[in-house]
Amino acid sequence: MRKALFIRNASQLVTLEGSSNAPLIKGAMSELKIIENGSVWIEDGVIQAIGTDKELALRYAARLGEADLVDATGKLVTPGLVDPHTHLVFAGSRENEFNMRLQGATYMEIMNAGGGIHSTTRATQAATHEQLFTESYDRLNQFLRHGVTTVEAKSGYGMEWETELKQLEVAKELNEKHVIDVVPTFMGAHAVPKEYKENPDVFVDLLIKEMIPKVAEFGLAEFNDVFCEKGVFTPEQSREILEAGKRHGLVAKIHADEIEPYEGAELAAEVGAVSADHLLKASEKGMKAMAEKGVVGVLLPGTAYFLMAESANGRKMIDIGVPVALSTDCNPGSSPTVSLPFIMSLGCLKMGMTPAEVIAAVTINAAHAINRGSEIGSLEVGKKGDVTIFNVSNYMKLQYSYGVNHVDTVVKNGRVVVVGGQLA
Repeated sequence: MRKALFIRNASQLVTLEGSSNAPLIKGAMSELKIIENGSVWIEDGVIQAIGTDKELALRYAARLGEADLVDATGKLVTPGLVDPHTHLVFAGSRENEFNMRLQGATYMEIMNAGGGIHSTTRATQAATHEQLFTESYDRLNQFLRHGVTTVEAKSGYGMEWETELKQLEVAKELNEKHVIDVVPTFMGAHAVPKEYKENPDVFVDLLIKEMIPKVAEFGLAEFNDVFCEKGVFTPEQSREILEAGKRHGLVAKIHADEIEPYEGAELAAEVGAVSADHLLKASEKGMKAMAEKGVVGVLLPGTAYFLMAESANGRKMIDIGVPVALSTDCNPGSSPTVSLPFIMSLGCLKMGMTPAEVIAAVTINAAHAINRGSEIGSLEVGKKGDVTIFNVSNYMKLQYSYGVNHVDTVVKNGRVVVVGGQLA
């Protein structure tokens, strides 16, 4: 039996209690359910009790000597952060494109010239399983130091079966060997390979008839994602790919309306996607359709920031009723960051979200964006003992003091894995 863990006397304990069944929307995103001088008792990796320090100290008085103690006096305690959109497993770096973009080249211009996704694809194809594992493991360590306890990880830098398989196998091994939970997504439809540029439907058929069935047969992914964008996959092609995934038990996700309005948000609602991501150019009609169907809008302000583009309209989406989550979109081309706390600040500064809404967006709503709302994302009895402790006294200071990693302690499945901002 694992030793109990007692987190004591937090200045603010953000519980988000009562949000396990559905993501939060509208005003509910600001209802953080905060307990002052709050404490959490975790046993066998599962939360057993939550309340004031006085309540829990009295309840467990006879067992205090059995538990490891974490003193959270003066600190903020939240659920472990959840990053629901990353391209975790890749090789190579694209700093040269950063320089090109600073001189005026667009994302699509760089990609069409053989850079962008194609550059990372070449590097990832050439990398060994061991190289990808080692580099991705190091990235997960960085995520952990920034308070993240669960990440979604997409394939998509293969564009042929062998490399897609390699990426997904690395993600599976990472989930087994790293303390962070890694949730796999198949994204063979990340771009059209050069050899299919004149006949993209042939590649779509390859995805539908060969790759997706294999992913499902081997149990390599939970989700199926597609880049629905002008010059990449059309809404019609995207629909075919997502429906094929559903037939094989893969839940639909979609990169939608990132660069141009392309009815991606509408398509997400139509196919019953769990999330539509990016949404910089989403139409109001698409937002309303997502709100009606409960599709989580995963917004990626770091990507817009790095591409020097206008961010998605998070304020409008929340007001319409879209359940909004936030993510780093960690990838080598358009968002080379692992700092979800920085993304939280951008949510406030670039998308008009409030500090409270941002907390909900990186915890419970992010969990629902990867179908984990019943397990993580809030501090409630019966949920995983995933907790992040920040060295600030209240949640508003996280966004106010931007560009600083305030993470002090991280607890994963009831075990302390980061202490004083360093790996335990």
